[in-house]
Formats: sequence, C-alpha cells, structure tokens
Amino acid sequence: MRTWLFKTEPRHFSLDDLRDAPDQITGWDGVRNYQARNRLRDEIQEGDRVLIYHSRGKRPAIVGEALVVSRAYPDPTQFNPDHEGFDARSSANQPRWYQIDVRYVRSYTRPLTLNEVRQYPEFADLELVIRPRLSVQNITDRQYQQILALCEPDLSVSGSLDLALP
Repeated sequence: MRTWLFKTEPRHFSLDDLRDAPDQITGWDGVRNYQARNRLRDEIQEGDRVLIYHSRGKRPAIVGEALVVSRAYPDPTQFNPDHEGFDARSSANQPRWYQIDVRYVRSYTRPLTLNEVRQYPEFADLELVIRPRLSVQNITDRQYQQILALCEPDLSVSGSLDLALP
C-alpha cells in the first residue's frame, strides 16, 4: 500500500462531502495535469491510502484520509461539453483524463496546516513543500507516520518529530 496526498478546494469538494456521499464513496474527477493524471492512471492502486488536503481558504491543511477503491478509468467529465472539465481533444477511444474512486476513512482530530508543515525540517522533502501546485502527490511511509503523529496524537505511531512545536 502506498500513500498519496490529493488536493481539493473545499468549496468545490471537501472531505465532509466525501463523508456525506452515498456509501461514503465518490469518483475523484477533474484532474487536468499530466503528471497527476499519470499517477492516477499508472501508479495509484486499489487499497492505497489518500490524505485529503484542503488547498484553499484561510488555513490550507491536511484534514483526513480516504482509501482508493477502484483502478483508474476514464473521467467522464472530459466528454461532457457542459462541464468545466470538458476536453474536446478527448474521445471514448482515446481518453486523456482519468479518475479513481475513493472512500472516506476519517477526519483528523487535528488538521495539519501548510504553515505548520513548513516549520518541521522533517517535511523539507514533502512534495507539498517542494512541488506545491501538483494535485496528486506521493507521501513516503516516514512522512505519513509523522503526519499521523501530529494529526492523531493519541494513536501510537513512531516518528522523530518534536511535538512541542505548534
């Protein structure tokens, strides 16, 4: 199992929207960046963990987790001319954009803000810090354990963070 971070704007789709979806499952659509698309299509597997990051608003933060519950398949929004994700260059025979389905797992007790992430030297190599615009990011096992230690401090996890920082 790998861990990924998916960025979303909470005013368009939030972790609460996923939690409230039928069966707490929804398609993760609308990705229109080739590197993010390639990760969805070629790397992300059913059973992978996803950290949900709310990217806009007063406090951008990692707010919870989801689970990948499907392999990648063509994103239907690319074929809908009334949708903002429409792509006239896509066709059913040669789709350009893909999505996966994710299921809600949990909201974190304490969201981890981007400002806090930047305070920890342990996160210097986090894609959220070094490639902040990418909407689908890889998270290492070490990074996940450190994030979990900050967001769910009551859980027993290993990590090297000094939790005295805010």
